[in-house]
Amino acid sequence: QGLIESADGGTLFLDEIGDMPYALQSRLLRVIAERELIPVGGTAPRPVDIKIISASHHDLRRLVAEGRFREDLFYRLNAASLTLPALRERTDFEWLLERLVGERARLAGRPAKLSPAARLALIRHGWPGNVRELVNAVDLAVALCDDETIQPTDLPDFAPVRTAPPAPSASLVALRAPSPEEERAALLAVLAATGWNISEAARRLGVDRTTV
Repeated sequence: QGLIESADGGTLFLDEIGDMPYALQSRLLRVIAERELIPVGGTAPRPVDIKIISASHHDLRRLVAEGRFREDLFYRLNAASLTLPALRERTDFEWLLERLVGERARLAGRPAKLSPAARLALIRHGWPGNVRELVNAVDLAVALCDDETIQPTDLPDFAPVRTAPPAPSASLVALRAPSPEEERAALLAVLAATGWNISEAARRLGVDRTTV
């Protein structure tokens, strides 16, 4: 019994559907359109009642325009779509990072927490491998860390120890206001230097604690 037949009466998840060979796309389209399939080795069609959820890291509209994905299949699947941001674009990355470290440490059976320097290195990384890369990095760090604290030296080679960027000269500050990226980098540098003590960071920056 194949996966589609096994999902009869339920939901079938097709991951990375953009990589499906063009010939197989035609067969999937037939199953969706006619709600039936012919099992391998069989001759008579069998009815199937399935809902399909699919995912892809490709832009399927672009693949359709390039002739690499069937347009009719695309519209059959695209009843509702949801775009998930890449890891580097998520605004809750720091919260996700803390949750992930706690979860992977629990699964490994040993306590672990991030040092300010390690946290900063992970925040600065671009994460081209998305969540899978982050999970692997955290697993490695949890396995290597001593004294229950993850240091930059416990991280993969993509996250070397970095010093905070030099402060802009007074003349540059007078000429232009800092960009949001510069403000964030400065804030993270101060937080790392103060051991993520928000009150102390606010005092050094000369702002109210609620601003930090």
